[in-house]
Amino acid sequence: MKTKWVHVIALLALVIAAGIARAASTEIVTRATRGQFEDVKERVVLAIENRGLVLNYTARVGAMLERTGKDIGSSRPIYTKAEVLEFCSARLSRDTMEADPRNIVFCPYAIAIYALPQEPGTVHVAYRKLGAPGSGPSVKALRAVETLLDEIVRAALR
Repeated sequence: MKTKWVHVIALLALVIAAGIARAASTEIVTRATRGQFEDVKERVVLAIENRGLVLNYTARVGAMLERTGKDIGSSRPIYTKAEVLEFCSARLSRDTMEADPRNIVFCPYAIAIYALPQEPGTVHVAYRKLGAPGSGPSVKALRAVETLLDEIVRAALR
């Protein structure tokens, strides 16, 4: 009986370790360009809208960090400006969630735009690779979302 529990615990530890490794391996794709933050943001928004997609929300992460930093005693600026644009594609979202309902966690899609104090005149545009977990149809659908994100960023930075 004791051996059975050792195997169960070992298997459980393996599953947990795999989950932690997967979470830690999230890849972020970042591209940088010269320019002004607002100009780059406008190009990203246009690249989203040119695909018939609608911007759902703009998270003003930089402003939030600046505002709350003062409240917690941290005055070091992280960004000169930072926003995350959130949007969705009805077709791709349906495809991903029909393939695996758990894929709901990938919606909405997000593209971050930020400028750093130590890099004046440079604007970064980034998105998170989705990792494509699950079955064949799920992998295929999530790769299509990654392709969309990459195409939007590339179009905006041409």
